[in-house]
Amino acid sequence: MLDYVLIAIAVLALIGVIFEEVFHVNKAKVTLFFGTLAWILLFISADHGPLLPGVEHDLTHNITEISTLWLFLVAAMTFVAYLNRKGLIENMLNVVMPRKISLKALLFITAIFSFCFSSLADNITATLVSVAMVLSLGLPFSQTIRFAVLVVFSVNSGGVSLITGDVTTLMIFMQGKVTITQLLWLLLPSFSAVMLLAAMLSVGMKGKVTLRKTRHETRPVDYVIAGTFLLTIILTLSGNVLYGIPPMLSFLAGMAVMFLIATFMGDDNDDDPILDYIRYIEFDTLLFFLGVLLLVGMLEHIHALRAFLSVYEMLPPVLANFVMGVMSATIDNVPLTAALLKANITMNTAEWMTLTYAVGVGGSLLVIGSAAGIVTMSKVQGLTFARYSKFTFLLLIAYTVGYALVYGLTMMALPALGISL
Repeated sequence: MLDYVLIAIAVLALIGVIFEEVFHVNKAKVTLFFGTLAWILLFISADHGPLLPGVEHDLTHNITEISTLWLFLVAAMTFVAYLNRKGLIENMLNVVMPRKISLKALLFITAIFSFCFSSLADNITATLVSVAMVLSLGLPFSQTIRFAVLVVFSVNSGGVSLITGDVTTLMIFMQGKVTITQLLWLLLPSFSAVMLLAAMLSVGMKGKVTLRKTRHETRPVDYVIAGTFLLTIILTLSGNVLYGIPPMLSFLAGMAVMFLIATFMGDDNDDDPILDYIRYIEFDTLLFFLGVLLLVGMLEHIHALRAFLSVYEMLPPVLANFVMGVMSATIDNVPLTAALLKANITMNTAEWMTLTYAVGVGGSLLVIGSAAGIVTMSKVQGLTFARYSKFTFLLLIAYTVGYALVYGLTMMALPALGISL
């Protein structure tokens, strides 16, 4: 009986996530409440009996996985929060963007920027910066929505090839399903899909636009910290490949170096303390991940994730992974990925790479399917579920082509070249 109650709790949490805009209750509050409630019920039902050690063991294991993910994201998001508030990101855009540009060219530049930036920063920050750039253009809504749709797809596509860019990619990597060097092979197919979508959205676009540029005053310490961020990414990737150093440890070390740099360069004072930048990160996102992973850990404990195995029993992994990507547009990709990882599905490395692309990009098909979509909907006035859905067919084409390219690369091209995954 308790198992059915716990499954119902997980379903209620999922409904709260999907219909966040309807209920006007932040999904972090919903998942955190139901996630903690589920484990409390498990402890109460154990009642100091023989089941208690198993509940304690599984919760400890669950919390360990969550804390590793949390600490990595806290460090990465603190770096980006500093660079964003200091105006370095906007200054960089001012350098690379011309004063006057055609709408078609701007569409492709927006796609490239969103794709590249989301590989380094988290999806939410990349979306906020990209959408702010689009809104500053003052375009008609019919054109703004095209840019917004492209930003969502580009941000999600850019994040799949690096662990710094997408939580689902990080989760699959942390479970040992793929390596950092293997993930880098996803860059080419995912970028090709973004360019295809940009080409389809650019049809019928005419005219030029003049960009308004705002220059932010920066100091030497800001550039040093920006360099530290890039160096941290490089050392995180190389350190993991060469020595197996956990990315969480490398990024925490990088964040500590950032704090020390601010202190020794005289930038850490009462007016602008460097430690305060931890407060500027998206803690509602982190709390959402916490609640979701608690729920998934509970479902694993009661062995309720075996239903996912049935999909892979009925379909070959390449088709099942494609379906999971489409499903991630209705079911948030974080709980979906966590559930798939906990279900102990047997796949080879190439198949795990297709799943990485699928759950990372498939959420773009609907505006509620990813954090990037939800952020965009909250920032672009007039962008609704229905209006975004008008572009679902184009998004499905781009997603399908990208998935096919990943499959072709990992299953056929690389093996033919003698490159093993």
